Amino acid sequence: MIVDDIAENLVALEALLQRDDLLVLKAQSGAQALELLLEHDDIALALLDVQMPEMTGFELAEIIRGRERTRHIPLIFVTAGTQNSDWQFKGYDAGAVDFLYKPIDPHMLLSKVEVFFTLHRQKRTLARELAERTEALRINEMFMAVLSHDLRTPLTSVTLASGALVRACTDKKNAALAGRILSSARRMDGMIENLLDLTRIRQHGGLSLHPGPLDLGELCARVVEELRDHGTREVVLSSAGVLSGSWDGDRLAQVLTNLLGNALRHGAADQPIGLHLDGTHTSAIRMEISNGGCIPADLLPLLFTPFRSSASKGGRRDGLGLGLYIVQQIVTSHGGGIAVHSADDHTRFTVTLPRNTGSSPPSR
Repeated sequence: MIVDDIAENLVALEALLQRDDLLVLKAQSGAQALELLLEHDDIALALLDVQMPEMTGFELAEIIRGRERTRHIPLIFVTAGTQNSDWQFKGYDAGAVDFLYKPIDPHMLLSKVEVFFTLHRQKRTLARELAERTEALRINEMFMAVLSHDLRTPLTSVTLASGALVRACTDKKNAALAGRILSSARRMDGMIENLLDLTRIRQHGGLSLHPGPLDLGELCARVVEELRDHGTREVVLSSAGVLSGSWDGDRLAQVLTNLLGNALRHGAADQPIGLHLDGTHTSAIRMEISNGGCIPADLLPLLFTPFRSSASKGGRRDGLGLGLYIVQQIVTSHGGGIAVHSADDHTRFTVTLPRNTGSSPPSR
């Protein structure tokens, strides 16, 4: 955009800058320039004459800089006056990127404006690529949510049928096969739930909670009992102090199941799993899940990263790498924190929860 109160100057600058891929907007006053700015929002550069009647270039620049839609436009002041340092300082203070005096060297002007045209083209390309990738991510997450939801129906049938077979089979071999199907179906259900949670986190900025009065000791006892029904490893539950508070019970059960499940799968097979609840503090409760064995040092910084690589001892990938990420998000949504310490053949996850949790999802 060129703004100059002398028509001949507009014609000369337009002829100098004209090219096939460029639209030159001309205005003979500040008011006309503001009208053009309302009609066009993709302006790469504005050349402003300083000395204009009714509205000077400096005043026009202040208005342009004061509006959200136009403040990003680079401004170059052009004047036929004598070189004046006060004017230059005022121009730069108004947001100008350069200050030129007439008569203008055509080669110098072309080289300067070409820089801003190149930057503008790059900005448009980046904005287009960002929009394309954002849309692709939205479609991918929508597909993942729909697919995960639709998988639930056939998986429920597999789980119910395999559970019935486990109870009905009298032959040990067939019962073992049915039990393996049931175990795999439950693992798949956990993976689907993690995928759905990941979609909720990314679409809504966090997990929504439904807190209510809860006895954490009773919740932990129930989760431990369920794990004992499906495994052979011992889980030792201990507690101290008052264990009541306001939390989302379903979400905390998910935290416990994930952390205890990790300990059962990756901990030393010859050592029990420990779950200790510390309710001796008035404002918060601490949960500690411990097991034998160490987490590799290079894996510790990545534990709560989604889709991290997680392979079992046999080299087979164990899950999607979302379990601990979801655990961290649930704990953070409650206003708490989670930490891990692994050394001397011993690993301990520590979860700290405030006793009262609000119902709003966490802000990001």
